[in-house]
Amino acid sequence: MSGEVSSLPEVSALPGAAAAASASAIQLYARETAGFAERVAKTVEILQEAVYAHGASLVQSSSLGAEDMVITDLIARHQLPIAIATLDTGRLHAETLALLPQIETQYGRKVEVFSPVHDAVINFVRVRGDRAMYESLALRKECCSIRKLEPLGRMLDGRTGWITGLRREQSSNRADVPFTELDNHGRSKINALAEWSWADVWQYISTYKVPFNALHDQFMPSIGCAPCTRAIAVGEDFRAGRWWWEDENAKECGLHKAHSNEELKSGATA
Repeated sequence: MSGEVSSLPEVSALPGAAAAASASAIQLYARETAGFAERVAKTVEILQEAVYAHGASLVQSSSLGAEDMVITDLIARHQLPIAIATLDTGRLHAETLALLPQIETQYGRKVEVFSPVHDAVINFVRVRGDRAMYESLALRKECCSIRKLEPLGRMLDGRTGWITGLRREQSSNRADVPFTELDNHGRSKINALAEWSWADVWQYISTYKVPFNALHDQFMPSIGCAPCTRAIAVGEDFRAGRWWWEDENAKECGLHKAHSNEELKSGATA
């Protein structure tokens, strides 16, 4: 599985890039496969070990996507003392932001929200324009640096470990994702769902009634900022709707690549 890139199964209607049609993501993707219960148990064990190792210096860095909602549910369900945090880039879909009060209501957990520096965003848009991400890879990465990487640096400041929803099946760039690794600051990065399949994610969501982004019902398996996310068509790769105008090998925003502390603080990682 680790060398494969996930694509979606056939559905009765072919959605286009701006598809108005929707379908139940649970009905489309959820299915229990061999070893599912064991993978869930292993993930719980990984999270418990992370708490033992890092205590209060541990945070879940959540994109509010399906994978991260599974991790949030596991944290709450097993009463793990892990902080939950997310990045509000200023360009997220309303459906994404709607999950914040849902998490608080369902789990009684407050999500820490980190936003980009206001002046940096204003200056970037003034100089580069509101559609700069479409003009060049360098400008898109500059936008990601300001809106994501600098706030991530603040999120992780003082932390010794962070939890992500990365899975090996998500893309060829993530095919070798380990369960645990060290980032270049010496922090532990815990990829607790590394071996889970897309079917596993939705089987868990279905089984435990986990809240999820309504855009997943509109053929958007991977959701980022609104200008950089579209619905995908039948047979397209899992992350085909992210930065779809770019070369496949460029499709990362930099959150999961090594950067220096100075780069994270400044956003200068493009």
